[in-house]
Amino acid sequence: MYLRALLAILVLGAAGLFAALNWNVLSSETTLSLGFTTVQAPLGASLLGLALVFLVYVVYLLSAALLESRRHARELRAQREIAENAEASRLYQLKVAVEEALRERNDQSAELRHEILARLEKLEGELRTALEQSSNSLAACLGEIEDRLERAAGGRK
Repeated sequence: MYLRALLAILVLGAAGLFAALNWNVLSSETTLSLGFTTVQAPLGASLLGLALVFLVYVVYLLSAALLESRRHARELRAQREIAENAEASRLYQLKVAVEEALRERNDQSAELRHEILARLEKLEGELRTALEQSSNSLAACLGEIEDRLERAAGGRK
């Protein structure tokens, strides 16, 4: 951008210097045809004036384009901020949803753990009861066998 501006200033300066050095030739009057009439006017000055009008028009177009570009940049920045805010909002909602799902999963896990522990305690109690009954049954069988052996041994003597 800086190089382009410097080049434009150099070209305009050269054109101005050329016009200043040749002002006598540029200001000499001649007959000019406008299509429907003829006028006496300096041809060089007329062409310089026309070039100046076009230069002003080009500057106007460039400044309008620059202003439009800045307006678009502002709108893009605003839209980017809106998009970033929306994205941040979605991320926050996702975070809340994930935390809620994890909390729910932890609650289910704790509930399942309590159920498993309750079942284990119940099974442990049933196992103890069955073991006790088996022990009692075994003791009764052994006692019966001992009685039979004692009777059998007592009857032989």
